[in-house]
Amino acid sequence: MADSRQIEEQAADWLARRDAEGWTAGEQQSLEAWLAASARHKVAYLRLQAAWAETGRLQALAAGLPAGVTPPRRMSTPARPDARPDLSEVTFAPRARRTPRRRGWQQGLAATLAVLALGSLAWGSWQLTGREQATYASTVGEIRTVTLPDGSTATLSSDSRLDVRISRGERHLALARGEAFFDVAHDTRRPFVVDTDGRRVAAVGTRFSVRRDPDEIRVVVTEGKVRLESRAGPDGRAQPVSLLPAGSVATAGRNGVLVRSLPLADAERYLEWRDGFLTFDDTSLAEAAAEFNRFNTRKLELGDATVADLRVGGNFRWSNAEGFAHLLEQGFPVRAERHADRIVLHTR
Repeated sequence: MADSRQIEEQAADWLARRDAEGWTAGEQQSLEAWLAASARHKVAYLRLQAAWAETGRLQALAAGLPAGVTPPRRMSTPARPDARPDLSEVTFAPRARRTPRRRGWQQGLAATLAVLALGSLAWGSWQLTGREQATYASTVGEIRTVTLPDGSTATLSSDSRLDVRISRGERHLALARGEAFFDVAHDTRRPFVVDTDGRRVAAVGTRFSVRRDPDEIRVVVTEGKVRLESRAGPDGRAQPVSLLPAGSVATAGRNGVLVRSLPLADAERYLEWRDGFLTFDDTSLAEAAAEFNRFNTRKLELGDATVADLRVGGNFRWSNAEGFAHLLEQGFPVRAERHADRIVLHTR
């Protein structure tokens, strides 16, 4: 098995070759095969690609432009915030022909990227020390997607925090608050475990979300299988383990675990917050208002019990609480009292 430095050097060489003229479809296939061979390959490549893009000066040199000028670049846009970039669709705009010294420059670029790789190694100390720790957080109204050191991605919902500790033996994450969707890189040697409020959600390579509420947690699985493990009960006995396949929506609280098996499309509706939407189906207005309030600093408040019990349904942008209140006024016996920091809903 190649060590971390060798992998970083190989990644640097691939980046330099890809940026050279004459990049062929065969070379692209070879690159994709190298990336697919190991999560470590992909992580090293993505890190260096990001560092190279941020530097800008190296791209300017590659295009023969003055320092500080970056050539135009085309990159496919993922269909949703949690989607990974398709490396086969990443291309750079055509450049002017190089002089015969291009090969020497390419070798110099590979050497430069290899030096950059050493900095990446220092930043990714988990490859050397066997441990990486980090904390990621989102603010109210922010959806944030981060790439973890193992190549997995985590999409944090509004006002969420995730503490990450990755070692050679385990990938351990603690959801301190909020909700996160995980696209887990396959690695049978290191389980991917999300801890929250005394429960563990364990996977190897799959896609699922975990949401932490004051009295319960919710797990939605959209691909693969995960294990939902609960802490021991008051009598010290171990609680049953729930195996959740794709399409499962599990709610775990004080009274145990409730698992529902849904068509995959229905399970995906719980995750439409990633695309900016909230979906309600015969939902009480109290619950709907609480969902809007997760994403907005201007809160929806309920003026009386009658309005709280109204049932609503539909698909709404979570960023448009004002529009939601306006629709309620049009279709329900509701009156909205608007303030700078809140909208109070009353029975009309």
